[in-house]
Amino acid sequence: MNNCDFIPTPRAEAARREFLAFGGGKPVQATLSMHWARMIDMLHCAESLEEMLRDPELLGDDLMAKGEPLREGVGILEAPRGTLIHHYQIGEDDLVTMANLIVSTTHNNHGMNESVRAVADSVFDGRELTEGMLNRIEVAIRAYDPCLSCATHALGKMPLAVELLDAEGKRIDRATRDSEGAFVHEGA
Repeated sequence: MNNCDFIPTPRAEAARREFLAFGGGKPVQATLSMHWARMIDMLHCAESLEEMLRDPELLGDDLMAKGEPLREGVGILEAPRGTLIHHYQIGEDDLVTMANLIVSTTHNNHGMNESVRAVADSVFDGRELTEGMLNRIEVAIRAYDPCLSCATHALGKMPLAVELLDAEGKRIDRATRDSEGAFVHEGA
């Protein structure tokens, strides 16, 4: 949302302008604003689908490609969770011989790491991992929607383990939360 000049559908464009106004002329960089941006993306998709459902060229009966079949293809698309890149090769027997997928979790990894680091910088006292810190880490990770398994757990019930290591890699503290939301502070 911060980088595009316009969205070619009216309701999504109005929502994009509202999003940018929230930043007061600067890029909107709050971690949870990613959800807002995703909603604008989905609104644009819905408006675009509505347009395509009325497109006579897409409703015709001459939709088959002509010529030799493609044996390799790359597709890149933006989805609510982030950019997806698919690369496939097809053998002469029409079976997939190579598939390379780069999914949004890969692209979001740096942002997730920086958000967890920001949580640690703002709430960690340097000595003990707390339940409140785990809750904030969960919110930071969920903002990037890294995978279906995380996205399908109720808030406060995403299994999570955080370990505090010293400079030599020795564990100083450990805190976990199980899928039922039970917090366990294990210590060293």
